[in-house]
Amino acid sequence: MRIVMSGLAATLCLATGVDAATVGYVEFEGGVVERQMVSSLFMSDDMAPTLRDVTATFDEVAGRGLDGLVIRLKDLALTRGQIEEIGRSMDRIREAGTPIHVFTEIYGPGELLFASHADEVIVQAGGAVTLPGMYMQEMFLADALRWVGIEPDFIQIGDYKGASEMMANAEPSKAWDQNINQLLDSMYANMKGTIADGRNMSERQLEAAMETCFLASPETAMKHGLVDAAIDRLDLNEHLEDRYGDFDWDRSIELGPGSSGPDFANMGLFETFSTLMEMFSSGPASLKPQRDTIAVVHIDGAIVDGESSNGSLLGGATVGSLTIRKALKDLETDNHVKGVIVRINSPGGSAIASESIWRGLRRIAEDKPVWISVGDMAASGGYYIAVAGEKIYVNDTSIVGSIGVVGGKLAMRGLYEKLHINVVSRTRGPRAGVMSPLDEWTATESAMVRDKMTETYDLFVERVKAGRRGISIDKTAEGRLFTGDKAIALNMADKVGGIDDAIDDLAADLGLTNYDVMDFPGPMSFEEMLSSMFPFAAVQSGNAPNTRLSELAMLLREVVGPEAWPAVQDNLNALMQMRSEPVLLTSPRALIIP
Repeated sequence: MRIVMSGLAATLCLATGVDAATVGYVEFEGGVVERQMVSSLFMSDDMAPTLRDVTATFDEVAGRGLDGLVIRLKDLALTRGQIEEIGRSMDRIREAGTPIHVFTEIYGPGELLFASHADEVIVQAGGAVTLPGMYMQEMFLADALRWVGIEPDFIQIGDYKGASEMMANAEPSKAWDQNINQLLDSMYANMKGTIADGRNMSERQLEAAMETCFLASPETAMKHGLVDAAIDRLDLNEHLEDRYGDFDWDRSIELGPGSSGPDFANMGLFETFSTLMEMFSSGPASLKPQRDTIAVVHIDGAIVDGESSNGSLLGGATVGSLTIRKALKDLETDNHVKGVIVRINSPGGSAIASESIWRGLRRIAEDKPVWISVGDMAASGGYYIAVAGEKIYVNDTSIVGSIGVVGGKLAMRGLYEKLHINVVSRTRGPRAGVMSPLDEWTATESAMVRDKMTETYDLFVERVKAGRRGISIDKTAEGRLFTGDKAIALNMADKVGGIDDAIDDLAADLGLTNYDVMDFPGPMSFEEMLSSMFPFAAVQSGNAPNTRLSELAMLLREVVGPEAWPAVQDNLNALMQMRSEPVLLTSPRALIIP
């Protein structure tokens, strides 16, 4: 998300006149990120700010005594968890006595959820308001796979797990149907409750509005209480004068990472070359705390063995256990680090990697507090890691749980036969062909895999019991998924709150007043950035199949659509590990399109 005001930089306007009222103005464009993935050397004005950038600025605004604040939404691309956390900071502005006005041309469910934290909701005259019910679709590929000659062969421990159902079944199992329906019920109730409370409506009134306002004119939306006013953007000043009288806009507070990198556009060829060589030879930027520090460790994406990646073959980041363990080792021995917050946005992935990260966190927890903040999801391997913490913070809309194990492979022999490809396999030694992509497992092999999965499941349950004293496994395990509010009632989490709440509470618990907050692992080095900027290098080094897979991912993104793609991307990255690891802690990512 970019936040801009009369240009690229985001600006809150503070009045300079003595008599005129002070009305701030913020423009939200796009989305936010959890942390900056590049060094400050490469930051520019048009980069998306972090979630903490936004909430920190709003918290600063709350103390500035503005008479009003206008938030202009443009192409909003926030997740529901991000809206919830930003919404709490908006609530603090209003509690400080500053009313908030939200303006945009088209209100969808996301914009209306955002605006439910405002005093006035304004739509562009001639615009639109749409608030249908919550729509969800799942794809079941078993019949399609068999049609092309691929035989899905999956095992899951936990009747409600569901991670393999997309590929293994032609329709949802009874247990998965029950699991996903109760999750959808909770998500829908949270959405209705937030909007109804924000608009001072009963849920019955809201559902009556939804009946009509699936695609409504501003006038119809006003009639049903979803918006307060419909005005032309150019008449915004006049509209606000009715409330504030004379007022001024000020443009003094900037939000976002800003531009701190070299200005290559105004450099000569020699100066550009010299600067690049200096940056290349300087190595990665130091990420060394200099005073009391709370470290925020990010588990953002599918959990894999080895190193993290900012962009996998299917797109999206992956979280490598080796990368995280290196970061945790540094935090463990750094005396300036007083506590650790683990920020989780993950559907899980590798069981081995999840266990490795859990062990790393428990090592730190011997000497320093480790708390957990869940963003949109901490499921399966993500929840495995979460129970390593002393306290778990969730949003109402967070998805947690999926305590279960899935394993399997896709047997390709039938596909090869349809394509008239004759594959001759040769093995040496016992069980050499267990992970062969040709055939399904034999009964003996299936039993072996199930035994290993049962061991992993038992260890998962053991970790949960140790981390969440008194939890009822009968009510929470076997792959069940819950929204954050339900998770607290089940003792799977401790408190509703965002990353800021977790940091503030931990600082208070530690008695810290002057301290830094630093994100780990650190941003990319210059060399790593060059690698990410020139992906064609992979083709030149003999990895053309990887390029073809990336092209396939781009095609799949177009098939499912840009709204649905983020919901399946992480899970596909996690499932890709079945090429080498038959037992996974991963959770399904349902396609939810409001």
